[in-house]
Amino acid sequence: MATDSVTASSASSVPPVTHELRGKVLLVTIDHAPVNALSVEVRRGLAAAIEHAESSDAVQAVLLVGAGRNFIAGADIREFGKPPQPPALPDVCNRIEACHKPVIAAIHGAALGGGLEVALSAHYRLAVAGAKLGLPEVQLGLLPGAGGTQRTPRLIGAEAALSLMLSGRHASAQEALKLGLVDRVGASDDILAEGLAYAQELLASHAHVRRTRDAHGLADRAAAQAAIDTARADTAKKSRGLFSPLKIVDCVQTALDQSFDEGLRFERKQFLECLDSPQRAGLVHAFFAEREVQKAPETKAAKPRAIESVGVIGGGTMGAGIAVAVLDSGLPVTMIERDDASLARGRAHVEKVYDGLVAKGRMTPEAKAQVLARYSGSTSYDALANADLVIEAVFEDMNVKQAVFAELDRVCKPGAVLATNTSYLDIDAIASSIKRPQDVVGLHFFSPANIMKLLEVVVPKQVSADVVATAFELAKKLRKVPVRAGVCDGFIGNRLLAVYRTAADHVMEDGASPYQIDKAIRDFGFAMGPYQVIDLAGGDIGWATRKRRAATRDPNARYVQIADRLCERGWFGQKTGRGFYLYPEGARTGSPDPEVEAIIRAERERAGIEPRSFSDEDIIRRYMAAMINEGANVVHEGIALRPLDVDVTLVYGYGFPRYRGGPMKYADTVGLANVLADIRAFAKEDPLFWKPSPLLVELVERGANFASLNEAV
Repeated sequence: MATDSVTASSASSVPPVTHELRGKVLLVTIDHAPVNALSVEVRRGLAAAIEHAESSDAVQAVLLVGAGRNFIAGADIREFGKPPQPPALPDVCNRIEACHKPVIAAIHGAALGGGLEVALSAHYRLAVAGAKLGLPEVQLGLLPGAGGTQRTPRLIGAEAALSLMLSGRHASAQEALKLGLVDRVGASDDILAEGLAYAQELLASHAHVRRTRDAHGLADRAAAQAAIDTARADTAKKSRGLFSPLKIVDCVQTALDQSFDEGLRFERKQFLECLDSPQRAGLVHAFFAEREVQKAPETKAAKPRAIESVGVIGGGTMGAGIAVAVLDSGLPVTMIERDDASLARGRAHVEKVYDGLVAKGRMTPEAKAQVLARYSGSTSYDALANADLVIEAVFEDMNVKQAVFAELDRVCKPGAVLATNTSYLDIDAIASSIKRPQDVVGLHFFSPANIMKLLEVVVPKQVSADVVATAFELAKKLRKVPVRAGVCDGFIGNRLLAVYRTAADHVMEDGASPYQIDKAIRDFGFAMGPYQVIDLAGGDIGWATRKRRAATRDPNARYVQIADRLCERGWFGQKTGRGFYLYPEGARTGSPDPEVEAIIRAERERAGIEPRSFSDEDIIRRYMAAMINEGANVVHEGIALRPLDVDVTLVYGYGFPRYRGGPMKYADTVGLANVLADIRAFAKEDPLFWKPSPLLVELVERGANFASLNEAV
């Protein structure tokens, strides 16, 4: 059996695309580790394989298969921003589709982005169980640029195509079959055997070439237009500020209104505009940063300890959320509470999450029962004797937490990992209070803990490297994004939060209303402004922190008391019906409160402040300068390993707009010299608060940026 290798690389290297004749079928194998990304060599190999098939009388059909664990996981995003090298993926897809002999794509693992576009350009598609098909380009600020916006709606209709492209989600093999993305699902997971059998079957039945460009998914024009109109309205509302989603809708509109070739030209123009967008750069930065943060020094230095059972101390909102996250990972959970009534409430909190999933049809009652079979509760710490890892989620008070750890020190087996979920407290002080400080680590979850992706892994001085490695491994099991943080008041996220919220308070006391500030922050891309967040979380939480810090607060530092005045009245936000906003009759969305504005005016008079006006741009410049400056401080002090750790923390835990990449990426975008100039200008009013970070000053002096510090650790 003759084998031809197709590659643009040197003769001595292993070709990423090979082809060999199997009977009358040309088997084309993509083997480009680790995920078969569509590099220039792969694109050239695919194009050359099709040319070979066309020119060989021995070939009657072509079978495309991926080696390893995937079909084709997508475009090689490392090529983004570099000069394009031919052939472009749209040309490769068009060449596959134009082939005069049937081309079959046999899909296992990932067929995502350009990988699915290659499959769509084939004439027949087969998938096996475990396959994931999707067009997730929107998550990188892009749109499918190799015919995906034109072929997908023609194949499966406008509504289903828009759902896939606007969400970026992955469809399973069975869903793909139901949608019409694939023609069959193989009976086994042997992708080569299934693919060859399907190709032989098609040849035996004299199957014709069937091009996706000619499919009839848009035949019902009225239904397609209704789906496009609905998607446009929903996208304008849900994807506010994002560049690529509405362009995807426009491309599907073009698929309905124009010829296929005209649609391809329109799609390419929109794709290139997205490629040049700052949003694409921000989203690609966030994409890579999410992966880079998972590489901590301790994960390279040590192996994680085995985790087969987990204890959770505390059954409140946070403890229950952590328990759900652990249960969802497949691990058993033992919850500890102080009495039977509290334990019952904790279990009720857990069950409420699963009852909600059952009510929405996202979980069966049987699946809920299976999950809860792994849950147990006790009022005795002795129930944790065999736990491999215990997470404490009790009241944010040092004495309370140290008492919990004293019990854990008494009952837990040697080698058990002891974690605290504290948001602010000194974990070194917690660790040093017991006999095994090497086993203590911080696991700072964000509420709701079963939904929020960020997990700050806080590393105290005496902790063992394998404990930190275990924390990162746990994050992976929980499908969280872990960020390594050092010990300080607030770690990375809450430390920055305290500073940029203080900057907002200064602007409020100086003349802007909380409602203008919130709107400016929302228009920047946050889902909520700072005062909406306070009302949602509960104003009493921040009030307790401020009172805790009062004894150590610099007497010369400016302190805005407006939030304290609201808390003294019992106005804690949504849960009390009013905070900075009014929430009549349990409303979730607040309305401005004239009494709050009167309190603000009175506080300005008390402080001797003559109010002045601020533009929305003024507000953003101060808010972001404070965030960036403190981010530089935490990197300078080693609390965060790199600027990208700050970016990931703010994007995944604090609502920073992902398409801007994070505060440090944003700072690079606007220029560090401009940020520093703003800080120095603001310092003329308040030199204590607006003290430039030494790292920021240093980078500006040597003409560098934060990206230059984002090297592997």
